[in-house]
Amino acid sequence: MEKIKIITDSTSDLPKSVIDKYDIEVIPLYVNFGEETYTDGVDINLHELLERMDNSDTFPTTAQVNPQRFMEYYKKYLDEGYKIVSLHISSKMSGTYQSACIARDMLESDSIYVIDSQKVTATFGAIVIKAAKLKEEGLSAEEIYNEILRIIPHVKCAFAFETLDNLVKGGRLSKTAGVIGSILGIKPIVGIVDGEMAVIDKVRGSKKAIRYILDYIDKNGIKKDETAILLHVENKDILDILRENLKEKEVEFIECEVGCVVGVHAGRGACGVVFIQNN
Repeated sequence: MEKIKIITDSTSDLPKSVIDKYDIEVIPLYVNFGEETYTDGVDINLHELLERMDNSDTFPTTAQVNPQRFMEYYKKYLDEGYKIVSLHISSKMSGTYQSACIARDMLESDSIYVIDSQKVTATFGAIVIKAAKLKEEGLSAEEIYNEILRIIPHVKCAFAFETLDNLVKGGRLSKTAGVIGSILGIKPIVGIVDGEMAVIDKVRGSKKAIRYILDYIDKNGIKKDETAILLHVENKDILDILRENLKEKEVEFIECEVGCVVGVHAGRGACGVVFIQNN
């Protein structure tokens, strides 16, 4: 059986319990706040970051992993006899995937399989978990790579946002799309379309936002033997109801908060669900 290492980056927003369970290597991105640079999930946590953003006129920026760092990680595991499956944030949202490809090419290794998840945060995290499970099932690195490419279009998500301000400030949504979130009482529903964040609908009030997400799950057909994810940023009301719904459906799921890099763009109040649909 091949020795396989699953590598990802910190925008997969997986909790430590999952990272430890599947022995996943997570390479962090960075948050730049004025003259200071923080390592995602290491030097600052989400709540410290949000509080600092509340009290500052400076909007932080985020920075990708560079090719040199990828080379260091890749070479370490190649030298130990591993084949590598390296999964990363959508290439339309970050240059991290391109950095990974550059590192692979510089090492001239056919034992590194780099995947553009076309997702971010928990939608990306669900793909990483699936890759780790496939490894445990004994699939080869190439088989994992091919199966993940097949599954990516079937990873679905819907998130209710309190505001789109940060997504607009961070360049993840257009100003035109951001206007939707400024209308009183409107809850934008955000998903990922063609590798980018997009407003997929808008509803008025939290109750309708919850109903939209529950209907979205039913419409797309959640696969019960795959790990669903409840993602939240200080939005307990929606989280509690979604949690009970997944329990009633007897769905395997985990809960997690966004990390600092994603939190820069999400801001407070987001909550939603990620799942792999029946396919």
